[in-house]
Amino acid sequence: MPEKPDVHTTVERGDRMTPLIITAALTGAELTRHQHPRLPITPEEIGIAAAACAEAGASVVHVHAREADGTPTQRAEVYAQIIDAVQRRCDVIVQVSTGGAVGMSPEERLAPVYLRPEMATLSMGSVNFGREVFLNLPDDIEHFAAEMARLGVEPELEVFDAGMLSTARRCIATGVLQTPLHVGLVLGVKGGMPGTPQALQYLVSELPSDATWSVAGIGAAQLPLSTLAIVMGGHVRVGLEDNLFYRKGELARDNAQLVARVARIARELERAVAGPAEARSALGLAPRITPP
Repeated sequence: MPEKPDVHTTVERGDRMTPLIITAALTGAELTRHQHPRLPITPEEIGIAAAACAEAGASVVHVHAREADGTPTQRAEVYAQIIDAVQRRCDVIVQVSTGGAVGMSPEERLAPVYLRPEMATLSMGSVNFGREVFLNLPDDIEHFAAEMARLGVEPELEVFDAGMLSTARRCIATGVLQTPLHVGLVLGVKGGMPGTPQALQYLVSELPSDATWSVAGIGAAQLPLSTLAIVMGGHVRVGLEDNLFYRKGELARDNAQLVARVARIARELERAVAGPAEARSALGLAPRITPP
């Protein structure tokens, strides 16, 4: 009979892990107020939501922009307003989306990167997205990576299936991407890998040894995969973009409630939660200098 795991050994391993980076995905591109009445849409609402998430334990906010009527947009002017609204209220890392919405051109999607945010997402391939296709051609991936490098924007590689990790390795070999990588594993999208522990463990096993990683579980996968990532030494993304519910049949109150739950679970498992300065250090970002 196998021996029972040593609880003290598990705790000691947790103590040696880097502090947990919690990313709050606040808005997304497809959700509406009809689906959740407290979805933040305007720059000011996103700024308020970011500050509440920072208070709850988030050190990164992943943002999509909307026009006043709720339509998704990649206009740099709107992203500039969002970044200002966030930075006036808190010190979190702002990570802009270059995914935008299905059907946007590469030029549209890249627009907010020219604001030189600290981070931006970089999807590593095409994926069926429900009944649509989120298209990322190899030339576009390389162009996005080159522009982020030129502008000093740290990419988070969005990975929806195992083939995208193969693309990332090819980009490393050809010099398109520089190591160490930060990888966002997005699991549970209809068309990508399932939101299961087996899928997460396999993808993590395929990562370069010096990579940092975070998991975003879609829908009901958010809570179990977040908990597993905490134990495995990874990082976590939660928020209304990925999951509207706190538990089955009960809408989350807001983004901050989802962040607070993950922070509480991490502390119960004796893993520290990173503040923005610790997250910047772990991700290789320069310290943020705030005006006097």
